[in-house]
Amino acid sequence: MRIRALIGALTVFAVIAGVGIYLALRPGGPRSSVPRGPRACTVQADGEVYLDGTQMANAATIAAVGIRRGLPEQAVVVALATAFQESKLENLTGGDRDSVGLFQQRPSQGWGTAEEIRDPRYAATRFYNALTRVPGWQDMRVTEAAQRVQRSAYPEAYERWADDALVLTKALLGHATGAVACAFPGQPAVRGATATAALTELLRLDWGAVPSAIGGDAAGLALTVRDTRNGWQYAHWLVSHADQQGVRSVRYDSLEWTAKGGTWTKVATGAGVAANHVIAEVYTA
Repeated sequence: MRIRALIGALTVFAVIAGVGIYLALRPGGPRSSVPRGPRACTVQADGEVYLDGTQMANAATIAAVGIRRGLPEQAVVVALATAFQESKLENLTGGDRDSVGLFQQRPSQGWGTAEEIRDPRYAATRFYNALTRVPGWQDMRVTEAAQRVQRSAYPEAYERWADDALVLTKALLGHATGAVACAFPGQPAVRGATATAALTELLRLDWGAVPSAIGGDAAGLALTVRDTRNGWQYAHWLVSHADQQGVRSVRYDSLEWTAKGGTWTKVATGAGVAANHVIAEVYTA
């Protein structure tokens, strides 16, 4: 009897394990919550989320598009939860059938060309357009609103990311101070004038913002802000994109973040921190 019971238990275990492996590997199925790259970034806003630098940059762009359009915060939550599920916040070159990009949108279904969909700003805009056309989407659960847009074979899968998406939204929409902290101790890909020009262009694309060059010996940009919340929106966005754009430090609201240190620390009054400016310094050549 004991041998028979043991065989039965092992059989059940094997079936469960096989189903788990199948669902994990099947295109479009449930994804692992573990980031693929090093956990360079910690986001803290009534909860914690850990992402690598690429995921953080993509999340910041998705949020910026929503902010720029003046959409409700719930739209950003739904968008981030959807991108978590569909791509782990990675701008994929392929996926299930002809799906590409952060939201795994399909050219054959009218989402645009593959090249267009691979632009995170375009992909986020198309997602928001579709979401806001759904009647009553703001009153739906995250997974229900996402499913009305995505029409996935796994309609409940988006809900598993709702809490993480809410943490990211609170941070990226400026509701928390120093909430995005990333450590990038390696050598930057770009420096000096090249980094400044690239960062300026990216700010224009994501925000429509026109920053000004900072004076003195440092290289970088200054962004004028409307209020504290807007300041932290920019500051967190800059930290999120720092690794790819050669940002060495960000200063705002008497706090400073550095790429090598990876945390926000208090800085002395008069240390180049103006109440209505966010300052980003890039690595020099």
